[in-house]
Amino acid sequence: MGMNDISELDLLRAQLAERTSQLHAVRLITAALSSKTDLDEILRSALTSCLEAVRANAGSILIFVEAEQQLQFRYVVGEAAPVLTGKLLDPQKGIAGEVYRTGEPKITEDVTQDKSHFRGIDQMTHFHTRNMVTVPIKAIHGDPVGVMQILNKEGTGFFDENDIDTLMILSAQAASAIENSRLFREAQLAVVVNLMGDISHDVKNMVTPVSVCAQTLEFMFEDLYDRLDDVSGKLPAPLAAELESATSSLRDFYPEAVRMFLDGSDQVQARVREIADCVKGIVAEPTFEPSAINDVVQSVATPLRLVAERAGLVIDLSGLTDDLPLVPMDQKQVYNCVYNLVNNAIPETPEGGSIFVRTRLDRAADFHDGDEHLVLEVGDTGRGMPEHVRAKLFTKDAVSTKPGGTGLGTKIVGNVVAAHDGQISVASEQGVGTVFTLRFPLMRPD
Repeated sequence: MGMNDISELDLLRAQLAERTSQLHAVRLITAALSSKTDLDEILRSALTSCLEAVRANAGSILIFVEAEQQLQFRYVVGEAAPVLTGKLLDPQKGIAGEVYRTGEPKITEDVTQDKSHFRGIDQMTHFHTRNMVTVPIKAIHGDPVGVMQILNKEGTGFFDENDIDTLMILSAQAASAIENSRLFREAQLAVVVNLMGDISHDVKNMVTPVSVCAQTLEFMFEDLYDRLDDVSGKLPAPLAAELESATSSLRDFYPEAVRMFLDGSDQVQARVREIADCVKGIVAEPTFEPSAINDVVQSVATPLRLVAERAGLVIDLSGLTDDLPLVPMDQKQVYNCVYNLVNNAIPETPEGGSIFVRTRLDRAADFHDGDEHLVLEVGDTGRGMPEHVRAKLFTKDAVSTKPGGTGLGTKIVGNVVAAHDGQISVASEQGVGTVFTLRFPLMRPD
């Protein structure tokens, strides 16, 4: 056997070993696809399999986050993982952004020679990237949902077209896994939505007798004390005084007790509705119809005025602008949105303060290309909120400042604004108050 035959045999053996490694990686990710529903676990398995298949020592999977309009490092393997995981990347920057936008894979033999390479990541992580291969992760309909980047081929080798072929197969498997995970979550949410509907109905049935009995007791007590007053007027003064002493404590307490029963019942039902609306807001599509925003605000203010008055507050609607055009919106969702903002402001505003709602038309360069739109402002003269709390509102890291608060009200507001292609911002100063500014387009695309 000649030297040429030996070289060719070695080459075939190397190719066979590479194909065996590729098939092993495909088998691993296929197994993960069929056995896992947790997206992070799926991505971890996919990335680990890819590194083994193409013999690289670091890599990452970036997924496009709609809410942020950014690529996020969802899973990272390598020494930079603790720093990089969870970070956001502008899809207009770097090789990852280029591959995400074009949907075409790319080999970078020397990152120092590629002007597209975003060096800020290496500077932040202190990781030295020599070469890389980047492939898109495409959804079933063909649009990219993220990218996979594999860094630093082991030894002194370079990535080649065989590596791209392997990674494209594995990225397709990862995309399928992502889609399955999404469908699984939606199926779970559908179950929760149905369950919440049943629970909400059951709670209402359980609480209604409490409210009815409390109201009935209030009428009975009022009638009882009217009759006692009549009897007391016919008794000698000592007996009348004794009767008054025996019944006065209950006379003073029962109005407050009845109010506590009714308020507690209302709060239980409101919290269950809040949970149900939040869950529905995640999966339910809005039903748009031309609506008058001022009518929605008035319908919110009517029941909450009593709550505000008990707290010594005023709900001010003098800032509602007349003659506003009808705006396409889901009235129920917007009602829940405004209700939550006003209701949340009541306990945060000291006695003697006010909660105001304003509406107007406006233009802003950063909203719908500067087109005229509807502005809804809900503000208060309350305690305000710390900057770290304000900055996290309407993000996945949002926190409640109320004892025992769940933050569900904030999630409902965020869901509604997003569903209406709107925009929300918050201005707050501690000791002065908070203003939520919501913007809604006047028209929807055909």
